Amino acid sequence: MGFAELHLHLEGTVDQDTVRMLDPLADRAEVDRVWAFTDFAGFLECFKFVARRLRGPADYALITRRMMQALHRQTISYAEVTIGAGVVQWLGYEFDSIWREIREAQKDAYKQWPVEIWWNLDAIRQLGPDHVMEMAKLTARYVHDGVVSFGIGGDEQRGPAHEFRKAYQYAKDAGLRLTAHAGETDGPESVRHALDIGAERIGHGIRAIEDPDLCRRLRDQRIPLEVCITSNVRTGAVPSLEAHPIKRLFDAGLIVTLNTDDPGMFGSDLATEFRLAKEVFGLTEAELTTIRHNALDYRFKRT
Repeated sequence: MGFAELHLHLEGTVDQDTVRMLDPLADRAEVDRVWAFTDFAGFLECFKFVARRLRGPADYALITRRMMQALHRQTISYAEVTIGAGVVQWLGYEFDSIWREIREAQKDAYKQWPVEIWWNLDAIRQLGPDHVMEMAKLTARYVHDGVVSFGIGGDEQRGPAHEFRKAYQYAKDAGLRLTAHAGETDGPESVRHALDIGAERIGHGIRAIEDPDLCRRLRDQRIPLEVCITSNVRTGAVPSLEAHPIKRLFDAGLIVTLNTDDPGMFGSDLATEFRLAKEVFGLTEAELTTIRHNALDYRFKRT
């Protein structure tokens, strides 16, 4: 088996070339400006810029095919990919029609680029508990149709995870695995809240390094972190590349995986993430092999 990736947003695979396919009239200078972000607010602007150019099922199908082509080119054989179910709702689309086109595109693309894809649907946490529960119920409808997990993304500070305990319990009872963005732009307490509501993996989780007790809990409970180096630098979650705590997280005995998050927006790929881990942070080939195997060992879908 090749590489595996566990933290990848479908919408975030859209690069500037794909934007121009989606919107041939897009102004090149504006696209360049949107892609030149240096903080989390700028990243959100870029994400919304892309989302607004997804004008229906056919566009979601297009980006699914292009994503699978890119994954295959990187020798990634397995990926768990997040679709912003809350974003689809925000755009005003009926999710099932989007989903049918994505699944058809996935099936068709697999013939040429055989990458095993399972899906995570996530909610926009700052929209509150009712929205998150609505998205949990929607996600449960697809538990036997390619969806393996449920999660939350968005603004950690305006949507603390402890507010979503009932939604997570609903998703778990429906047979879904659970993940959550946490410890990216907020501190260790955000990670702790995600664990308390049942998250089995943590998206990012880098701020956990600030709390030795939390690191001990993550280590003892064998909770993997979905670490995304370039993402954290581009969004300003860390002040510089050299300040990224991946080496300290690994040395603390935590289960680290490497991922790209939104590669089309960050200009990265999985090979780049592993190269940075080696060249900037000094991780050995044996340690990188452990990280590579972690993604396979802690994937949600076992086939």
